[in-house]
Amino acid sequence: MSGHRRSARAFTSRKPLAAVLASAALFILTSAGVASAHVTIGPEATAKGGSDVELTFRVPNEEATANTTQLEVVLPTDHPITGVLPEPTPGWKVAVTNSTLPKPITTDDGTVTQVVSELTWTGGALAPGQYQGFRVMLGKLPDDTNQLVFKAVQTYSNGDVVRWIDLAQPGQPTPDHPAPVLTLTGTGTGTGSQPSDTQTSAPSVTANPAAPSTATSDSTARTLGTAGIVVGAAGLAVGAFGISRARRKTSDTHSTPQSTPRE
Repeated sequence: MSGHRRSARAFTSRKPLAAVLASAALFILTSAGVASAHVTIGPEATAKGGSDVELTFRVPNEEATANTTQLEVVLPTDHPITGVLPEPTPGWKVAVTNSTLPKPITTDDGTVTQVVSELTWTGGALAPGQYQGFRVMLGKLPDDTNQLVFKAVQTYSNGDVVRWIDLAQPGQPTPDHPAPVLTLTGTGTGTGSQPSDTQTSAPSVTANPAAPSTATSDSTARTLGTAGIVVGAAGLAVGAFGISRARRKTSDTHSTPQSTPRE
């Protein structure tokens, strides 16, 4: 009987260890899913000098109990975009801010002295666990740069403010709050329209395709590393459970009284 009690105590003492390890694996997996959610744009790349390009700002809600109530997007003015038109988003209002260019630019439609420098969406409520796409039409993209940075500020109903304004640096890990970046490739043919958020048309003719970004590589490595941690933690949990069962069986075997044959 004492051997049976020892076996039961051994099994009981090891059972919480397996539960803790399994819970840790679940927490890591859940946290990785949240951490990977950033404000992004679609498409991620298009041709330089393109016109009538549809761009979508995809905004996830990373809070557990608060709604996203405002999104501010700052458009680049060092490489200005002409003819910016926001698409109506159900439940949201958008305010357009214009800025005067230090140096007017000439387009097919004439001289441009002002461009849209900021878009602010308010009035809506993006609930936890959801995302919202905010779409705009870009009339004419510049042809003198390889990328356009759209810094964004996300505000929540509980007062939290997340600034998606950091730029990825070569050889460095992906920043926690990267700014959405549109990569410009080759030389456009004058049209660069993207008909939908889920489809990205390839650039017209690209002599030197853009190399994969460091941010994307770092994000992939981080995801694979997290997956390895989860698998390892799950393996430890299963191993601990198996060891406890093996020890219980061994203990039960040694505790079983041996019968003595009568003479």
